[in-house]
Formats: sequence, C-alpha cells, structure tokens
Amino acid sequence: MPNILVIDDEKSIARMLFKALTKYGYNVETATGGQEGIKKFVEGHFDLVITDVLMPGIDGNLVARNIRNSPRKTTPIIGISGTPWLFENDDFDVVLSKPFSIMPIIDAVKSLIAAS
Repeated sequence: MPNILVIDDEKSIARMLFKALTKYGYNVETATGGQEGIKKFVEGHFDLVITDVLMPGIDGNLVARNIRNSPRKTTPIIGISGTPWLFENDDFDVVLSKPFSIMPIIDAVKSLIAAS
C-alpha cells in the first residue's frame, strides 16, 4: 500500500484528504506545516507528497525544493493552492487549484504512483 504525506496548515483540508485517500487504500500521514512536513519526509518513507503552497514559515515551494534536493528527489509532488500563481518553480509534478473536487487528486495520485 503506497504511503502519502499530506502537508497543509488548513486542518479541514488535511482531514478531508486523509479521509479520501485512506478510503482509496492509501496509507496517509499528515503534517500541519512545511517544517513538520520536511521532518516527516526525512524520517519516513513516502511514495508521494501533497503540499499546500501558501503556509506560514516554510511554504510549499520550499518543501518541494527540499524534496528535490534530497536523496529521494524523484518522489512525486502534488501542489495545491488557492493562489496557484505563487508556484515558484517546476518542482511540482501536478498543480491543482483550490477549491478542488477530490477525483482530480485521486486520479493524479494514481497516475503519479503508477509512473514512479
């Protein structure tokens, strides 16, 4: 069963993604911000990361940059944001704008995990 890390400072979004992804058979761990997300990524093993972009402190762009500079730099990353114009780089494999329905995320997760 693939492991997914969800990083979002909005607890309702993280909870919704947790419920939806576990329903589809994924192991999901959540982090409430970029710093916690990077720590969990370094200490754990994740097949895919979903991160919000606009978060206090370490934002999603820095999370993605950190992953791309790590030994597991090919880990797929889905960026989600209500401010998609703030994506700074090409470190994201997929970018989805908030608000979103759950099926585009599930489809992106399935596709990225199958390709990796």
